[in-house]
Amino acid sequence: MTIFRSGAAAVAAALWLAVPAYGQEYPAKPVRIIVPLAPGGLGDQLSRVIAQKLAPTAKQPVIVENRTGGGGIIGAEAAARAAPDGYTLFTGLHNTQAILPHLYAKLPYDPVKDFEPVILMATVPNVLVVHPSVPARTVKELVALAKARRRELTYASQGVGSSGHIAGELFRFATHADIVHVPYKGAAPAIVDLTAGHVSMMFDIMSFALPNMRAGKVRGLAVATASRLPVVGDLPTMAEAGFPEVEGGAWFALFAPAGTPRPAIDWWNRETRGVFSDAEVRERFVSQGAALPLGTPAALGAFVAAESQRWGRVIRSAGIKLE
Repeated sequence: MTIFRSGAAAVAAALWLAVPAYGQEYPAKPVRIIVPLAPGGLGDQLSRVIAQKLAPTAKQPVIVENRTGGGGIIGAEAAARAAPDGYTLFTGLHNTQAILPHLYAKLPYDPVKDFEPVILMATVPNVLVVHPSVPARTVKELVALAKARRRELTYASQGVGSSGHIAGELFRFATHADIVHVPYKGAAPAIVDLTAGHVSMMFDIMSFALPNMRAGKVRGLAVATASRLPVVGDLPTMAEAGFPEVEGGAWFALFAPAGTPRPAIDWWNRETRGVFSDAEVRERFVSQGAALPLGTPAALGAFVAAESQRWGRVIRSAGIKLE
């Protein structure tokens, strides 16, 4: 299979180079970015900024196509089956590329073989938040409370297998806290119940949690990242709380169907770096708690492999499965 893929990529590249005008004029027609998420979320925002900023450079429409469903599976499958001609991109994320492959015995796409990495756009760490009624102002106080009140404290997640669920399981393993998982169908209902006090805590991505933290609807205890975030500089990290293994969050990256010619991948990598290097664009996302790593296609490939390996271990340890 590897030899076949390599051969296909070589043929595609040869065809690209064999028609100089096509390469020189790229893109010569509209380009679509498939987003496996509903409009309005961070992955959608990132994709629409690219579409808006690159349309004048490309001199072609750049269309964002939201293909939701199946926790990202429907959009990922559509992108994987698209023609590898440089005119379809895919906004892949932690779920589609690093988590779902460990939850399902079989997926209609392969996150490695069916995609070419282009660029890592943004990473957003999880933050541990509790309802204000929870009498804990530090992670250590929360752990002590959970041990004293076994199975009384609950943690919400965006759904079984979501980054919030896996972060909660990682927290449970690291702290030996006996807390109960309450899965929801998406982030919105989980946050509604958390702010209403129906559940005790949640691992939510910083961009979603920040408005509720600032409004006093939830209390932030720690960010699940290696270093503090400037946007909440007074909030300690999980490492500072004594649990460095509790690290992770959401990330969003551009991919292309396997076999997409290298000149197209390089074009998107270069132009996307330009978009997110703009000070105003960077500030828009950094102010939401995001980091913009960017980097090379090879760096994205290595990042995805490491993420898949790490989350796979957690999923296997927790015995999480979806059918």
